[in-house]
Amino acid sequence: MHSDMKDSVLILSGGLDSTTLLYDEQERIALAISFDYGSKHNAREIPCARLHCERLGIRHVVIPLDFMTRYFKSSLLEGGEEIPEGHYADENMRSTVVPFRNGIMLSIAVGIAESNRLKYVMMANHGGDHTVYPDCRPEFVDAFDQAAQAGTFVTVRLRSPYTNMTKADIARRGKALGIDYADTWSCYKGGEKHCGRCGTCVERREALAEAGIDDKTVYED
Repeated sequence: MHSDMKDSVLILSGGLDSTTLLYDEQERIALAISFDYGSKHNAREIPCARLHCERLGIRHVVIPLDFMTRYFKSSLLEGGEEIPEGHYADENMRSTVVPFRNGIMLSIAVGIAESNRLKYVMMANHGGDHTVYPDCRPEFVDAFDQAAQAGTFVTVRLRSPYTNMTKADIARRGKALGIDYADTWSCYKGGEKHCGRCGTCVERREALAEAGIDDKTVYED
């Protein structure tokens, strides 16, 4: 495909959802950005993000946001309280919210898109995020898309093609694309292995099972 088709910046964590979107939209992605914001699992996720970008020949940039660990309160961040265990939709998962994280990352990505004359910023939020994370909901995505257009000369647009999909839908998409999910990281605890018990581990297990994917993830339990 001709290089001028590369019109997008992708926010890539190295998790299941954004890695799927990387492969799904690889023809359009000029640049993938990972943010090191001091979460307990950044050190596990970011090497996965880098690996997939290398495989696809897509430029990858890691941007440090260390102020978030210092000034924001969330169990997801280093020095925060313990990561809760249980299902994603449970009330206790609220402690893993990093306040306005997507708003901050998207703002930076929009600035990078405009700096590189790219028209789109992509993020891989999905339907399962809506209950817990306000900055993943369709109304947030729509509002941010409006703000990005209004605030840039090149009218950058926000695309989030998985907003109304389930994680199992995304895993099915990845299966069709031949993605090896063993090289992705989900666990919020960021240990040597996936804990298998935190909300995102539970959700990962369920999604891979529902999509009929042989789960090669090494879990502690």
